[in-house]
Amino acid sequence: MSSGWASLGPAGPGGTDMKLISAIIKPFRLDDVREALARAGFKGITVTEVKGFGRQRGNAELYRGKEYAVEFLPKVKIELAVDDAMVDGAVETIETAARTGNLGDGMIIVFDLAEFVRIRTGETGTRAL
Repeated sequence: MSSGWASLGPAGPGGTDMKLISAIIKPFRLDDVREALARAGFKGITVTEVKGFGRQRGNAELYRGKEYAVEFLPKVKIELAVDDAMVDGAVETIETAARTGNLGDGMIIVFDLAEFVRIRTGETGTRAL
């Protein structure tokens, strides 16, 4: 199957822009975010366990009476592809459900998505979302 994706331009074959939302959050907020996205009508997400640090620069932990620096903190990365018209709602839903008000709550990044293909059906673009 020849896709010709390089020539699609910004709108893709469905005629509408698509975005990939990537959110890095605290692991214990995952169920809250997943449930909030489901209530808001978002049908699928991908979840990956990741490690990293941001402004908090890790932390110090005690182990057997000795202090150790933990530079990379466990986080969860959530990804979902959405139609451009749904980006604001998805970002707001994630932000509200993931926020604790404490340092290290995470971040949300929105990328342009050139193409989306549903493998089972061969559907492409926004029709496949």
